[in-house]
Amino acid sequence: MNRKIALITGASRGLGKNAALHLVAQGVDIIGTFNSRAEEAQALVAQIESLGGRAAMLQLDVGQSEGFAEFATQVADVLQQHFDRQQFDFLINNAGIGVNANFVDTTVAQFDLLMNIHLKGPFFLTQTLLPLLADGGRILNVSSGLTRFSMPGYGAYAAMKGAMEVLTRYQAKELGTRNIAVNTLAPGAIETDFGGGTVRDNAQVNTLVASNTALGRVGQPDDIGAAIALLMAPGGQWINGQRIEASGGMFL
Repeated sequence: MNRKIALITGASRGLGKNAALHLVAQGVDIIGTFNSRAEEAQALVAQIESLGGRAAMLQLDVGQSEGFAEFATQVADVLQQHFDRQQFDFLINNAGIGVNANFVDTTVAQFDLLMNIHLKGPFFLTQTLLPLLADGGRILNVSSGLTRFSMPGYGAYAAMKGAMEVLTRYQAKELGTRNIAVNTLAPGAIETDFGGGTVRDNAQVNTLVASNTALGRVGQPDDIGAAIALLMAPGGQWINGQRIEASGGMFL
């Protein structure tokens, strides 16, 4: 029986890397993307192979939608040559950046950057990859707890994520004819280098988040990687069109 294959954007570091390792432990092979960190990407391939899985990494800038058709061709080639397959099973739209700017200070350039990476990118990348996604597969759009609770400086970022949460429901409705389930995972504050590593490196921010989280601590990458693997597990097929928050109970 063929192993499942997950395509994860932004897989070379942070939550994408952690998700890849959790999925490999679950028997899933990986096609990952990286933007500029080729060495980290290849190190992840070696790590996955050491664990008995298979992996391939492709360069992709999710903010440049004009390159998606060529990327899809590369994915098809990798599927055939590396996995002896024509389609993959799971698409995890994870790649992203953080911009911290109050509403009154947000520039058009910052807005466009966030829109291209967090909304336009996953919208058209998913559209482009649909012929390569197997019927009965799954799509997971990574959002943010900031669509439920508000923290100054993240208005534009959260607006893009909120739009993706709405899109998720439409995708679930329209792709149901192919038995493709589509969900949103919304992480809370996690100790990574995302957004300059503020949650991880700023003790005051870390303490603030922990004190406002029901489980009493800041999230770790393993918390999110495990949640993604849970949603891709065999028992997750009937979960569809949902926003699932993995925040330890922030700001309840």
